[in-house]
Amino acid sequence: MLREITASALAAQLADPQAKRPLLLDVREGWEYQLAHIDGSVHIPMNLIPIRMSELPDDATIVAICHHGMRSAQVALFLQNAGFDDVINLQGGIDAWSTQVDPAVARY
Repeated sequence: MLREITASALAAQLADPQAKRPLLLDVREGWEYQLAHIDGSVHIPMNLIPIRMSELPDDATIVAICHHGMRSAQVALFLQNAGFDDVINLQGGIDAWSTQVDPAVARY
């Protein structure tokens, strides 16, 4: 089963100095990432995940991010099936982050 996290819950986790920081995996296209992203995120486009997933730590929580949460959900399921144990989808994607957490992040 795919786990999800809301933008506000993720923001609270990232703001908590006691919480372990997850790896933020942005799976959108390069132009989308350039337009809007969460600082500190790792950018690997969805189509490159199969050949670059060895770059991802298998002992960290991974939060998958896309525009509205659909592509990242697919990537999260793919990673789970590939053996990654702690993968979470950002519900609503970067759009939710922009509207609920950081309005300085561009909407498109």
